[in-house]
Amino acid sequence: MLDFDFEPEAPEWAKQLAVFDLETTGLDVKTSRIVTACVAVLNQNGEVTDLGEWLVDPGIDIPEQASNVHGVTTEIAQRDGQDSALAVGEISRRLAELSRLMPLVAFNAAYDFSILHHESLRVGIEPLDPKPVIDPLVIDRKVDKWRKGKRNLTMMCDLYGIRLTDAHNSTADAVAAGQIAQRLAAQYSELDLPAMELHNLQSEWADEWSREREAYFKRENRPDFRAEFGWPVRLS
Repeated sequence: MLDFDFEPEAPEWAKQLAVFDLETTGLDVKTSRIVTACVAVLNQNGEVTDLGEWLVDPGIDIPEQASNVHGVTTEIAQRDGQDSALAVGEISRRLAELSRLMPLVAFNAAYDFSILHHESLRVGIEPLDPKPVIDPLVIDRKVDKWRKGKRNLTMMCDLYGIRLTDAHNSTADAVAAGQIAQRLAAQYSELDLPAMELHNLQSEWADEWSREREAYFKRENRPDFRAEFGWPVRLS
C-alpha cells in the first residue's frame, strides 16, 4: 500500500491500473515461454483489488538458470502447471478486457508483451494489441535521464520507496511495477496526460533510448551492436 492518496488533479490514468508480469524460460522474446504470470488490478492507493495468477507448463524443459531466478522447475511446472495454450489465451483475454477500462502496466514492457505476442502466435491465437501501456522503466529513463546506477526493478523500488518482498515472483513484480508508476505520476507533473497520449510518447522515448544506447556502444568500440526497436511489442 502506498503512503499517499491521490489529489483530484493527479493523472486519471494512475487511479486504477492493470499490472502484468511474466516469469519465463529465458530472455529471448521470440523463443522463451511463459512459466508464471500475474494480471492484477491496483486501486489509487496501490492496493490489489483483483488478482489473476497462472502457473504454466511451458511444454519444454525449464533451464536451471531460469529456475534459479523464479523458483519453478520443470518438475513443478509439469506436475502443477496449466496447459500453455489455455494459459496464453486466458492471460491475453484478461489483459484485453482490462485494457478497455484502464492502462496496462509492465516494467520493461517490451519484454513481457513481446513474449506474450510470440507465445500467442505459437499456440495459434490472435495476439493482443496492448494499449494503453504504462512502462515505469521507459518513463524513469526519460524523466530522470542522467541518474547514475542500475534501473532494474529492485533498484527502482528502493529509489521510489516501494516494498518488494519477493523479487522475480510475477505477482510481487507486477504489483511493484504498478506502484512505481503511481509514484512517478505523483512526482512528475509532465506525466499528467491522457493515457493514450502517454503511451505514444513512451514509444518515442523507448526508440530514442535505443538509438542513444547503440551510439554509446559504437563509441565503446562495439561497431556491430544494433539497437532493438519496438515498444511495447517487438515483432521481430
